[in-house]
Amino acid sequence: MFDKEYDVIVVGAGHAGSEAAAAAANMGASTLLITMNLQTIGQMSCNPAMGGIAKGQIVREIDALGGLSGIVSDKSAIQFKMLNLSKGPAMWSPRTQNDRMRFAEEWRMQLENLEHLDFYQDMVSSLTIEGDKVTGVRTSLGIQVKGKSVVLTNGTFLNGLIHIGDKQFGGGRAGERAATGITEQLVSLGFDSGRMKTGTPPRVDGRSLDYSKMIPQPGDDLVSKFSYTNLTSKLTTQRDCHMTYTSTLVHDLLREGFDRSPMFNGRIQSIGPRYCPSIEDKIDRFADKDRHQLFVEPEGWDTCEVYVNGFSTSLPEDVQFKALRSVVGFENVKFFRPGYAIEYDYFPPTQLMHTLETKIVKNLYFAGQINGTTGYEEAASQGLMAGINAVRKIREEESFILKRDEAYIGVLIDDLITKGTEEPYRMFTSRAEYRTLLRQDNADLRLTPRAHELGLVTDEAIKRVERKSEETEKMVQFLKNTSYDFKEMNVLLESKKSAAVKQHDKYFKVFARPQIDLSDIREFPEIKSYIEEHDLNEDILEQVEVQVKYSGYIEKEKSNADKLHRLENVKIPAGYDFKSIKSLSYEAREKLTAIQPATVSQASRISGVSPSDISVLLVHMGR
Repeated sequence: MFDKEYDVIVVGAGHAGSEAAAAAANMGASTLLITMNLQTIGQMSCNPAMGGIAKGQIVREIDALGGLSGIVSDKSAIQFKMLNLSKGPAMWSPRTQNDRMRFAEEWRMQLENLEHLDFYQDMVSSLTIEGDKVTGVRTSLGIQVKGKSVVLTNGTFLNGLIHIGDKQFGGGRAGERAATGITEQLVSLGFDSGRMKTGTPPRVDGRSLDYSKMIPQPGDDLVSKFSYTNLTSKLTTQRDCHMTYTSTLVHDLLREGFDRSPMFNGRIQSIGPRYCPSIEDKIDRFADKDRHQLFVEPEGWDTCEVYVNGFSTSLPEDVQFKALRSVVGFENVKFFRPGYAIEYDYFPPTQLMHTLETKIVKNLYFAGQINGTTGYEEAASQGLMAGINAVRKIREEESFILKRDEAYIGVLIDDLITKGTEEPYRMFTSRAEYRTLLRQDNADLRLTPRAHELGLVTDEAIKRVERKSEETEKMVQFLKNTSYDFKEMNVLLESKKSAAVKQHDKYFKVFARPQIDLSDIREFPEIKSYIEEHDLNEDILEQVEVQVKYSGYIEKEKSNADKLHRLENVKIPAGYDFKSIKSLSYEAREKLTAIQPATVSQASRISGVSPSDISVLLVHMGR
């Protein structure tokens, strides 16, 4: 049936698998995407939204690298928000509310348009391995497919077990069966595996809700989008979300079911996401709080189905129903389906290299929740990187690895490889040491030139980025060289309650003040004519404002990143015998031996490896 050997076989078609398949196919590699259900490609298994704190930066990075998540998100968006606008631009994070059905449809359409991508519906039950190298996959129907590389993106399907109260049944997602066979084979090959848990809230009938009792949550007036390309457009109309609250009555009703909760009666042993706890976990851990926010999110433009964000639960369905009916606005709620928890297998990511290739089996890559992460965006970024590196490996080309000062994607993968994770890993801005450099507004400047070298973006894209960079630099220089009239400027400064100036000076200095925005000075004749003459768009003007106001912070972080690179350039030979260095601490010897970092910089970030251990290591390496 399959009479060819594929360059890349991708197992699973969630966010990680879809990006992996797209990347490999766009690089010209013959690619096969195998999934248990071709109708659920790109399915939003949990919340119908993309982006958010740090996650929005990741989506923009994926787009800058030629991935498709930003395009799919824009084309299926029903609402856009830029979060954290009250803070500095390093914290700004785009987020879309999405039409769940259109999102999956758009992913399917995008993938079907790729020339080098084939599809097949079946469950992969095992890998075919020769020596220490993967050579393909075998399906539940006994079909064997040859592949030069394999990317596993199994999500929550590996031995998935769904919990609703005292009921439990196998499944990778509501209404879909679990995947079996792969975990057992990998463990037999020497891989360590573990179990993790995640959960999802009830879906309800929006026609049964009283929105007049809730607080509207509209989208932004000034709408933006994820994709830097001209393939998408900004929303002109948006759907509101709403907000309501739980209460002490709701909490008491939920507590009545704790003895039947798999979280509290021992049925669930695995660890769930710390930063997205279930409602029962929240009222147990934060017993002093008498209410919690619930966000009422529409599932699309035309459907009446609603996602109850903040009410993730595995309590019995009768308890869920009774408690939710006591929430303001939900008095007459009708359920589409109850919330549930799901346990699944994962493989501690310290067993991977920074390319996401496994250390035990060559040409085998893991991406997404199989690595212990949570979230669509984290999964998609790993899929993209695994797809790229799988192709480059079989072509005997240099690995593609992003550093911590280059991208949130680099921070994510480095954290997983060097630190591992014992609970579902979620990205936050606080995880990045260089977040002033890793802003959502400059992902294209940081990454699109790299993507162009990989063949993942068009010549048009690189020209756009080059123009953005050049015009930003030119206008910043113009502001440094052009003087204002101090009397005219003082009118503005007085209105902004900013200190007056006593003589003519450069626009750059006054623009750098925190009280002064570009909108304040762009109507001055010199500024206005410059913008019009050079036909500068809002993307460039935003970049100019950031470069002016945060130049000191940016330069400081660049300097710190340069220091990091010096250690990054000190390579550690493969198979280095750390245990022979007796002056290293015992924990350092054990951790370094297990993880086998490729550079001294990576070694320094491993939990349990102290600065003194790094000093010892440098001495032994003759540095």
